[in-house]
Amino acid sequence: MSERAAPFYCPYCGDEDLRPSEQGHGAWECAACNRAFQLKFLGLLARGLQRVDRGDGGEET
Repeated sequence: MSERAAPFYCPYCGDEDLRPSEQGHGAWECAACNRAFQLKFLGLLARGLQRVDRGDGGEET
């Protein structure tokens, strides 16, 4: 992945005033609540997404 993934809002206060941090790759600073946080991609799950069937045809009455 060559581009930096940017968060849309702060996970602590919800504000959108975010700036990249100098602390390293994936680090962001929130100007509203003065917190710093880091995003990290862990990888893909081996099992993937699994569909859960309700067993009754899927229609609600």
